[in-house]
Amino acid sequence: MNKKTMSDNDAKTNLNNLDANPIYLNRELSQLAFNRRVMALAEDKHVPLLERLRYLCIVSNNLDEFFEVRIASLLASSQIDGATIESSKLTAALERTSAECHQIVARQYAILNQSILPQLSAIGIHLLHHNDRHERQRAWIKSFFDQEIRPLLTPIGLDPAHPFPQVLNKSLNFIVEMAGKDAFGRNTTIAIIKAPRVLPRVIKLPDVLSPKGVSFCLLSSIIHAHIGDLFADREILSYSQFRVTRNSDLWVDEEEVKNLRQALQSELHSRQFGVAVRLEVAKNCPEHLAQFLLNQFSIAPNRLYAVDGPVNMVRLSEMIDQLPEPALRFAPFSPGLPAHIDNVDDIFTQLKKKDVLLHHPFQSFQPVVDFVRSAAYDAEVVAIRQTIYRTGMNSDLMESLIIAAQRGKEVTVIVELMARFDEEANINWADKLERAGAQVVYGVVGLKTHAKLSLVIRRERDKHGNGELRYYAHLGTGNYHPNTTKLYTDFGLLTSNQKLAIEVNEVFMHLTSLTRPKKMDYLWLAPFALQKEIIRAIRNEADIARQGRPARIIAKMNALLDESVIRALYSASADGVKIELIVRGACALRPGVPGLSENIRVRSIIGRFLEHSRIYYFRNDLQHDVYLASADWMNRNLFRRIEVAFPVLDNTLKRRVINEGLNPYLKDNTNAWNLTSDGSWDKCKPRRRQQVYSAQQDLMQTLGTQTRKIDPH
Repeated sequence: MNKKTMSDNDAKTNLNNLDANPIYLNRELSQLAFNRRVMALAEDKHVPLLERLRYLCIVSNNLDEFFEVRIASLLASSQIDGATIESSKLTAALERTSAECHQIVARQYAILNQSILPQLSAIGIHLLHHNDRHERQRAWIKSFFDQEIRPLLTPIGLDPAHPFPQVLNKSLNFIVEMAGKDAFGRNTTIAIIKAPRVLPRVIKLPDVLSPKGVSFCLLSSIIHAHIGDLFADREILSYSQFRVTRNSDLWVDEEEVKNLRQALQSELHSRQFGVAVRLEVAKNCPEHLAQFLLNQFSIAPNRLYAVDGPVNMVRLSEMIDQLPEPALRFAPFSPGLPAHIDNVDDIFTQLKKKDVLLHHPFQSFQPVVDFVRSAAYDAEVVAIRQTIYRTGMNSDLMESLIIAAQRGKEVTVIVELMARFDEEANINWADKLERAGAQVVYGVVGLKTHAKLSLVIRRERDKHGNGELRYYAHLGTGNYHPNTTKLYTDFGLLTSNQKLAIEVNEVFMHLTSLTRPKKMDYLWLAPFALQKEIIRAIRNEADIARQGRPARIIAKMNALLDESVIRALYSASADGVKIELIVRGACALRPGVPGLSENIRVRSIIGRFLEHSRIYYFRNDLQHDVYLASADWMNRNLFRRIEVAFPVLDNTLKRRVINEGLNPYLKDNTNAWNLTSDGSWDKCKPRRRQQVYSAQQDLMQTLGTQTRKIDPH
C-alpha cells in the first residue's frame, strides 16, 4: 500500500483548501444533530409508546441545557463590558443554530400532537384540553382550581407601582391582556401570573371521571380555562403561557473568594435570574404580546419559540411516571454480576485474587457501593479517599463515607462544587461530610475535578505478623450517582494492583496538596499529560503504519472536539491507520475526506441507555493497549479539568472491554448512525439477509437479566 506521510500542519492546509469542507464541523450544529438522533427514537414505532414520549422529554431537557449553556456562552462572548461586539462569524453561527433549533422544536411538537398523543388516546390515555373535557370533568377541574390552584396564584397587574416581576429560569408564567379599567379607574391592560413551582404540572383526574381509561390535564390548561376568574369585571382580550430560559452558568472568582462553598451558595440563587436567552410562548400568542415579552427580556426575535403545546415539554414526564402500563415501557431489566464476586462477603480478599471489571448498567453498580461500605466498617481500613462529581441527593455511598469518618477513619473527599446543575447536592454532602469529621477539599482553583476515583488503604498483616499498608482502588468512566448508574453505560475497575493503586493515591496527594504530581507510569492525568499521551499513542500507530504494519485505533467517547487531537487523527489517517470512532454526541472531525480522513469512520449509538463510557484502544503491534477514562476528547477535558485515563492491564479484562465496549458497537446495525463527510448522519439499517443486531440488546442478554424479550429494533 502506498502510504502518504502527513504532518498535522499539512492536514490542516489540505482541508483548508477545500472551501466547501472546512477542517472542523460546527460544534453547536453537531450537538443539535445528536438531539435529532434522540428524537428519531421518539418516532420509532418499535419503541414502546411511553418511552417515545420520554425521548421527546429528553430532547426538551437537552435543548434547555443547550440554551442555558452553549447559546448563553456564545451570546456572552459577543459582549464586552455590556456592549455588543459585532462579529459576522458569530452572527452567522447563531443564525444557523437558531434555524436548526426552530426546526427541531417544530418537529418535536408535530411528533407529540400528530403521533404520540393520538396513539395514547386510542388506548385510553388522554391528555385533555379544555374543549375535550365533558361537563363533569370541567366541574371537577373548576373545584380543583378554586381549592388547590387559585389560593397560590398572585396575579400582578402592571403599573408604575407594580413593575414587571422577576421571572425565574424555566418557570411557567402567563401574560394576560385585558380591556376596561381596573378597580381604581386606570387603563392597566397587562397582567402577569406566575405558576408556583409547588404545583404539579400534570394533574390526573379521578378514575370515576374516566371510566374508559385515564385522563390528565396540564396545569397550564387549567389556568388558561379559569384566567377570567382571576380578573373580575375585566374583559380578557388575549393571553398566553410563556417561559424564559436564562444563562445558567455559575461564575465565581475562585482566586478572590475565601470560601468557595459560601460564594457558590450565594451564586446559586442568581442562576434563576441570569441573562435571558430564549422565550417560549403558545403558538396562538398574539404578536404584540410576544413582542412585549421580547422587549421586556431583551431577547432577539429569532430566539422566540411559539409552540403547539406546553412550553415545557419536559413536564410531560410527570404523566409518564403516573402511568403503570408495563406494555408501554421497555421490558424490566435487572443488571447482573460477574460470577466470581456474586455472594462474596470479603471484597478485599477477592480483589487480592483477581481484579473486578464492571460494565454498567448491564452489570450492577452495587459492588462499588459495597466496596466503600465494607471499607467503612472494616477494622483494618485506615483511610478512604474519594472524588465526587455527581452523586445526587440520596446516596448510600456518601452515607458510607460519613459512617467511616464517624468511626475514626481518615476520610478525604474531593467534592466538585462546580458540577453543573449538581452544585446544591454537592454543597449539602460537603457540609454533612465535614460535620462527620471528613476532610473535604473542593478540587483545584479553575479546574473541575472530573476524575472518578476511590481509594481504600488497609493496614494488613503479612505471614510474619508485620503490618504493611495495602492499597485498593476503584477507577471508573462514570459518576458515583445511584440513578445514572442504571441508565448510563460505563466501565469501572476494582483493583488491588499496587502499582496502579499507588498512582491513584498520588492523584489524591496532588489534589489536596496542590503540588505537581510525580511522573506516572500508568495513569494519564489531565491537565498535565492526558492530551500529550493521547497524541503520542496516535502518532505511534502512524509510525507503525508508515513501516508497513497493520495499525488501528478505536475510541469511544461522548464528544470529540479537541483540535490538536483531531489533527493528529487526520495525520494518522493519511499514514494509513484504520480509525474507528464511536462518538455519542458532538463531533467536530469530518470523516471520509479524500487525502485527509478517508481511513476514519465515525458512528454514534443512540439506544435505551445513554452511551457514556470512554474507551481508547491502540493496536500497538498486537499489544492491544486499552485505556478507560473519565475524559472526552474535548479541550475542556484535556486542559480545564482533572481527568484520569487508566490502563486495563489484565489480558482477560482487556478482552472484555474490547468485546463488550467496542466490537458490539462497531457491528450494531439497529441503533447506530454513521457520520458522513458533509456533517450529516445516516441511520444504519441491516443489509439484505444481514441479521438485525443491537449492541445494547446483546449486552443486556449476555450480562444481565430481563423478564420480557425486547424488540431489537
